[in-house]
Amino acid sequence: MKVVILCGGQGTRLREETEYKPKPMVEIGGRPILWHIMKRYAHYGFKEFVLCLGYKGDVIKDYFYHYGLHRGDATITLGKSHGVVFHDPHPEEGWKVTLAETGENAMTGARVKRAAKYLGREPFFLTYGDGLADVDLKDLLRFHKSHGKLGTVTGVHPPSRFGELMTENDRVLKFSEKPQTHSGAINGGFFVFEHEFLNLLSDDDSCVLEQKPLEMLAGKGGLRVHSHKGFWQCMDTYRDFQLLNKLWESGKAPWKIWK
Repeated sequence: MKVVILCGGQGTRLREETEYKPKPMVEIGGRPILWHIMKRYAHYGFKEFVLCLGYKGDVIKDYFYHYGLHRGDATITLGKSHGVVFHDPHPEEGWKVTLAETGENAMTGARVKRAAKYLGREPFFLTYGDGLADVDLKDLLRFHKSHGKLGTVTGVHPPSRFGELMTENDRVLKFSEKPQTHSGAINGGFFVFEHEFLNLLSDDDSCVLEQKPLEMLAGKGGLRVHSHKGFWQCMDTYRDFQLLNKLWESGKAPWKIWK
């Protein structure tokens, strides 16, 4: 089962770190936040990734193309018989990473639509490249399969600067992007979608996943919420960046479950 990660935003509110690299490449404990997200999915056995690239996507391409060099010792033979031998195996062996160019200015829905050709006909995970949580991804998938609808969104409960989910039991009644106030769960990402959901998306740059597509799906009763009351934190500002690094340095990062 593939994991789609949105990696194309400019991260304007974190310009201290994103002037020369995309936000998913901003580091926590010396590793990009994107790596932390992928490590969690891989821990649960989901190792096929489709990265939707945009702003400074070449930085992400270079990182994965030279991954072995980043992670250990290597011997490089120069000349006509050029070659590289890596001496240190790393735990990410077997990851399959598709790097999909989805446009410099495309919104989230357009990015997913443009990456659809890599998804086959199966259900898929979708998440943002700047948020960490201790969500049990196997439990999330079981919940999605149990209700038989097109989509599942993870509902979390931090302060009110994100899209609110109005729910009844586990049904999403209304999807409201960034309300002034809220009293319930908000969109924490960590989605699961059936392939048919892609039909609600447009290739137009202006297609925002969190607006018409999810609002329409919720209005038709096709979106359910998986409630998560544990840790969730996005990296939207420099303060968020500092918080996540402090958690990592403390040795108590809630999202870390790998050895």
